[in-house]
Amino acid sequence: MARRAGPLTGSTARPVRGGRDAAARRIAVVTATSSAPGLVGFAVRRADFADPRLEAFLGEHLADMAATSPPESVHALDLAGLDRPSVRLWTAYDGDALIATGGIAVVHGPGGEPQAGHEELKSMRTHAGYRGRGLARAMVRLLVGDAAARGVRRISLETGTEDYFAAARGLYASEGFAPCEPFGTYVEDENSVFMTRWL
Repeated sequence: MARRAGPLTGSTARPVRGGRDAAARRIAVVTATSSAPGLVGFAVRRADFADPRLEAFLGEHLADMAATSPPESVHALDLAGLDRPSVRLWTAYDGDALIATGGIAVVHGPGGEPQAGHEELKSMRTHAGYRGRGLARAMVRLLVGDAAARGVRRISLETGTEDYFAAARGLYASEGFAPCEPFGTYVEDENSVFMTRWL
């Protein structure tokens, strides 16, 4: 999980801040479910940052990360950190219930410069009641497909060394991610594992 990626363990969308119109959102949903069939049957769409369910869901994610790792090793983004042009956050709903999120963000170097073609998984989470159904794998594949379609060449992630993240590390390895050195603005941390995949 990208941390932090925690465990990733239809209603009509309101307008998404950032200017995506309704037609573009419908295309995004079709693309998402075709690249990740495990999400078929759920409403998959780009995040609506005005949705209070999203704020609550991500708040639980941040609380879990804070309870699992020391503060200096928690790299999860809050709502404001995700609501940026450089981040693409996807959501999955079962009826009115938000059940999963997954994001992909442009990697920036130590000087703040964007690293073209290199993005990072963020905010990977599945509602506890939906874990074990393959949603995590489906979300990873959705994000990889989304990145590949935009010409991204490399996807990386940071997750934890704790047992809490063991299933996530196994999932990422099975999806082609391999251990790597710290990337972007990260530094060596005994509580962090870094992984990457070339597309």
